Amino acid sequence: MSIRKLVVANGISYVEIPAAGVYLLCGAPADSVKHLLRRGIIQTTEINGVAYENGPNAILLSDSMIQNGHLCNLAEFPILQMLYRQGMMIPNHPNNTGVRPKLIGTPEQLAAQLRYIHRGNYGLISAEEMIKAGASEAEAEELMRIKLKFAFGQISRPEAFVDCHVLAGEPLDIGCGVSIKRLAHNVFDIRYGDDFVEVDLNLPPQATYPCPYPLSHVAVDRHYFAVIHAGDGDGWDFNRPAMGSVLIHQGRVYLIDAGPNIHYSLDALGIGKKEVAGIFHTHAHDDHFAGLTNLLQCDKPLQYFATPLVRASVMRKFCALLSISESEFANYFDICDLKEGEWNDIMGLEVKPTMSPHPVETTVFNFRVLWEGGYRTYAHLADVASFKVLDSMVTADASAPGLTPARVKVTKKAYLEPTDLKKIDIGGGMIHGCANDFATDPTQRLLLAHISRDLTQSERRIGSGAPFGTVDVLIPGEQNFLLRDASELLKSYFPSVPVERLHMLLNNRIVTFNPETIMVQAGKVPNEIYLLLAGKVEILTQDPSSAHFLFSGSMLAESAAIHDTESEETYRSVGFVQALRLPADLYRNFIERFYSGAELLKVRKVEEKLRRTTLHSDAVTNTTLFNLAKNCTITALHAGRKFRGEPNQLHLIGKGRLARGKDEHAPVLGKGEFWGYDSLFAAMAKGATHEAEESDKPLVALDSSEIYSVPLKLVARIPVVRWKLFEAFRNAHPYAAPRYRGTAR
Repeated sequence: MSIRKLVVANGISYVEIPAAGVYLLCGAPADSVKHLLRRGIIQTTEINGVAYENGPNAILLSDSMIQNGHLCNLAEFPILQMLYRQGMMIPNHPNNTGVRPKLIGTPEQLAAQLRYIHRGNYGLISAEEMIKAGASEAEAEELMRIKLKFAFGQISRPEAFVDCHVLAGEPLDIGCGVSIKRLAHNVFDIRYGDDFVEVDLNLPPQATYPCPYPLSHVAVDRHYFAVIHAGDGDGWDFNRPAMGSVLIHQGRVYLIDAGPNIHYSLDALGIGKKEVAGIFHTHAHDDHFAGLTNLLQCDKPLQYFATPLVRASVMRKFCALLSISESEFANYFDICDLKEGEWNDIMGLEVKPTMSPHPVETTVFNFRVLWEGGYRTYAHLADVASFKVLDSMVTADASAPGLTPARVKVTKKAYLEPTDLKKIDIGGGMIHGCANDFATDPTQRLLLAHISRDLTQSERRIGSGAPFGTVDVLIPGEQNFLLRDASELLKSYFPSVPVERLHMLLNNRIVTFNPETIMVQAGKVPNEIYLLLAGKVEILTQDPSSAHFLFSGSMLAESAAIHDTESEETYRSVGFVQALRLPADLYRNFIERFYSGAELLKVRKVEEKLRRTTLHSDAVTNTTLFNLAKNCTITALHAGRKFRGEPNQLHLIGKGRLARGKDEHAPVLGKGEFWGYDSLFAAMAKGATHEAEESDKPLVALDSSEIYSVPLKLVARIPVVRWKLFEAFRNAHPYAAPRYRGTAR
C-alpha cells in the first residue's frame, strides 16, 4: 500500500506517502512535534556529512479552532522544525530543494495561523507598534535595529516561506497526485492513486490532547520564598516540559512563563489552576506562550505581569491566533505592567525585568525578597543570547541592524548579576545562551536549562540540573499559609458571619490526599466535607460522559452534608490534594446557627442545578456560583409553552427539550445547551444575520422543561465560562473572523 496512516494521539494523525514525497501532520495542537519525536516518527538522518531531522512537510489544520477547551492549531513549532531542523530554509542544505512547508485548511484557520506565526517570528513588527506600546522613539529605533539583525535585515511575511492550500468543498490537489477531501467537519479523505485513508481530527467528548512526556506526581510545600522547577527542556525535548518555574512567595503561587501542557505540570505538582495568583511572562515564543489559554479556565482573571512591550507582543500574538480584537485580552487577564530596568514591588515580592536581545520582545527577570541579613534573590534567564552572538551583532553604524557596544555591555552585566539562584538558557545557536559565559558567575547555585540533550562534562562543572518538581527554598515558611487561605475562603463564602465564629470551622485539620484517591464516594452519607485548598479534584456523576473538575475554594459534598443524605457524586483527587476537613454534623450546625436555613438552601438548590450544567461545571468555585445562583431565574415550562428570554441574559436548559419554532425541521436544543451570549463577541458576529434571525425565534417546549437565566454581565468576567462561550461561538459562527487573502497554491 502506497499510503500509511499512523494515529499519533487523540486528535493527531500522521499520513505518509513516500512515493509522492508527502508527509502530512494532521492536527497540530500544542507539542505535536514532541509527540512525533516520542513515537520515533521524526528521526535524525545524514547526507554528505550533514545531520538533520526528517518529519512532516505539510500540515492539515483542524477545522475547529478549539475543542473541549483546548487549542487545535499551533503550527509555529512544526513549521520551525521543517524550516530549520529539517533544513528546508537553510542555504546550501541538502534538504533545501525549493519545496516549502504546506499549510492546508479553511480560509479562516489559514489566516489565523499566518498571523500567529508572523507574530511568533517577530513580535511587534514596527517602531510605530513599539511606540504605541510605550517605547520612546529612541528605544523603538534601537529595538528595531536589534530585531532586524536577528531577522537578517528584513521582516518577512509567512507566505514567503509557507505554501497555503485552501480546502473548501471540492477535493484539493496538493501536488504529486495527492488529494484531500473533507467528508464532514474535521473528517478528511486523503488519496493517492487508488489508495486512501480517512482521518478524523475530532476529539471525543471530555477528551483532551495528551501530554507527550511522562510526569510524576510531586507533593510540594508552600514556603515563604521558593522556586519549584517545572521545566528544564526546550520546544523539542520530548522527555521534559519546556523551561519554566513556579515561584512561591508567602505561600502564593506565581508562574514564570506558560509553556505547552502547563496544566499537566500543575496537576503533577498538586497545584490547581485557581491557586495561580499570576504569571510573569518573558516573551511570546510558543514554548513559553502556548499554555496561556489553559490558565484561562478559572473563575477570575489571572494577574499578568510583563513589561508593556512584552505584553503588547504577547497580546497581538494571542489575539491573532484566536482571531479576536486586542481588547478581548483584558477580559481574561488582569494586566499589571512592569517597569523595565526597575524593581517593581508586588506585595513584598520585588521583580526587575531587563530587556534581553531576541527576535521578539523579551525580558529576563530578577526576583528578590527581603529577609534576615539582606535580600534572597532568584534570576530567571530564559532565551538569552550567547556572548559570542552578542559580540557578532555589534555595529558602530547607528542606522544599520545590530547592537551598540553599550547595549552589549549592559546586557552582559545583567546576565552576570550575582544572585542566590539563577536559571540559565544554554540552548546555543543564534538565539540561545552558552554555559561557558557563566563559568565565572559568582552566583551560589547555577541551573542550566532550555536544552533537549544531556549536559556535557564541561557544563556539569559549571552548573546543576533541576529535575521536574525539585524545589530550591530561599526562605522557609514558618507559618501555615494554607490555613490563611482557608480563612480567606471562608470569609468570602460566609461574609456576614463574624470572623471569630469562623474559627469553629478553622479549628479543624488540613488533610492531604494522595493522587487518584476517592475523597467522597457516591451513594454514601458523608461524615465530613472538604474545603479544597490545593490541587485538583474530579467530580464523577452517574453519567459516564459527564466528568468535571474543581479547584481551590470549592466545597466538596456540601449539599449531602447539609441535608444529611447520600452524596450524588464521587470526588476523586487528580494529583496531591490538600483540603480543610469539616465534620458534617459541625458544618450542619454552623449553617443552622448562622444562616436562615430556608434562605440558604433555596440558593444552594439553584447552585446545584447550575453546577450540573457543562457551562458551570469546571473551575467555578462555590463563592462565584453562589453569586450566580442568587441572580438566577428559573423558568419551568410545560410541553407546548413558548419561551422568549429577556435580552442581556444567558439562558441554559436544565432539563427537557425545546425547539426553535413549530416546524418539524426546527432545530432542537437539549439539556445543557445555552444561548443569548453572542453580544459578548459582537465584533466577530457582524454579518452572521442568519444565526441572529434564528436566535430571535421563540423556543417551544417539547416536554416538561427548565430554563436557567443569569445576567450576561455576571458571566462576562468569569474566564472559564467566557472561554466555553467563545468555543461555542466559534463552532456556531465558523466564519466570523478575517479570512485568508493570500494566493492559494
